[in-house]
Amino acid sequence: MIEEEINSLVPQRDYSRRSFVRTSVGSGFAAAVLPVMAQTQIKTGTDGLIAGEVMIPVGDFKMPAYRAAPAGKANAPVILVISEIFGVHEYIADVARRFAKQGYFAVAPELFVRQGDAGSYGEIAKLVAEVINKTPDAQVMTDLDATVAWAKGQGAAADKLGITGFCWGGRTTWMYSAHNPALKAGVAWYGSVARSYHPGDKSALDLVARIKAPMLGLYGGADPGIPNDSVDTMRDALKAAGNTRSEMVIYPDTPHAFNADYRPSYRKTQAEDGWKRCLAWFAQHLA
Repeated sequence: MIEEEINSLVPQRDYSRRSFVRTSVGSGFAAAVLPVMAQTQIKTGTDGLIAGEVMIPVGDFKMPAYRAAPAGKANAPVILVISEIFGVHEYIADVARRFAKQGYFAVAPELFVRQGDAGSYGEIAKLVAEVINKTPDAQVMTDLDATVAWAKGQGAAADKLGITGFCWGGRTTWMYSAHNPALKAGVAWYGSVARSYHPGDKSALDLVARIKAPMLGLYGGADPGIPNDSVDTMRDALKAAGNTRSEMVIYPDTPHAFNADYRPSYRKTQAEDGWKRCLAWFAQHLA
């Protein structure tokens, strides 16, 4: 299923874990996507922002992350930005900067770092087998909790907490909403609700009764990896569980990864509409 979900090349990078953001952010993607990237890639500057690599303590471990926040603004609401299976690269960092430009304290943690360097793989199947499938939800939830605690220590308003993510990160958005009752809102971009990756982990549908925050799901109607009926099932399950504030949007004739502006799957109209909905969602629920 993952091959159907990700129908483009893995962004190629060469970096050490120690300097993953400094060398990956701003570096090139795979040569095959450069012509598309030149036409469609959104580039958000750092003027007025504090932006760059940070190290987040998780017990005795130091987890790298990309942080972008408005300079000089205390108590900014926090948004966790969760990557696709490719890890934190320029697109994810740019999304964090886009949120920071809107006044949010955005953090994108490198959630695969213990299992391996997601950016060093040229084959999706190998990346999934060796890194993604070996990253358990329990580890991810602990890392995200640590990220929230770190943001609070930086002066951000962690009591105004949102999360958003893409593909694998979209699924993680659902899972964290079930994990953290303090979450105020989430926006899941084409994240599976019916599958898991690590053996023994559950799906979002399995845990739907625990999801209390208002969630916005954004999906492509022509995504072969996430059937429309699974999205409809999640919508019905949320309502049945009493979560009537959540919404699910399916864009007709739209592929997976329609917001990924560095890939051929990018669809400008749907991506712009989704971004407007995303910002409005957080403005409403993180105020």
